[in-house]
Amino acid sequence: MRKIFARLAALNPHPKGELDYVNPYTLLVAVVLSAQATDAGVNRATKDLFAVASTPRQMLALGEDGLRDKIKTIGLFRAKAKNVVALSHRLIDEFGGEVPRSREALESLPGVGRKTANVVLNIAFGEKTIAVDTHLFRVSNRIPLARGKTPEEVEKGLLAIVPDEFLLHAHHWLILHGRYICKARKPDCPICPISDLCEFAEKTGLSPSATT
Repeated sequence: MRKIFARLAALNPHPKGELDYVNPYTLLVAVVLSAQATDAGVNRATKDLFAVASTPRQMLALGEDGLRDKIKTIGLFRAKAKNVVALSHRLIDEFGGEVPRSREALESLPGVGRKTANVVLNIAFGEKTIAVDTHLFRVSNRIPLARGKTPEEVEKGLLAIVPDEFLLHAHHWLILHGRYICKARKPDCPICPISDLCEFAEKTGLSPSATT
């Protein structure tokens, strides 16, 4: 475990999420919008959106119709616009317009689940959380690091075994690894920095001796 994260850390000492944002509120909105959408697609839409609405009050001034127009290129944009407006109301009414710093409070907001809450807590507030997306879920089960049938099982397993000094950035390293190297259909094993530590039986592009 330590060798795996040490290698990932050496290659990318300061990993970052790939969603663009300007403050905790816009990060929260971006993560809500990213469900079943690509980060690149969300970033294209939020570039203009965040220029005019980077606070809950500005978002409410834009209104649901205006928000829908800004994010119409994103999948499920109607439902997402409704949730963003509703969570903006809640932030103003219950949290003084600020993004709360507890998972329970975050998960009480419309459109915010455990993964979204973990992303916000980690990136905006520096909490040692692990947000399990499809990439991380696959990588953790494949290597394996922590096996689980649900994202929450994988999250709890990783929290129990990842060395503390790597915990802050662990989910970034694993997400990026899954997105660009340990891909779903054809993992890029020949360029993988941890292939010799991985127990995945169906490694691709390696000589037989490299997989034993």
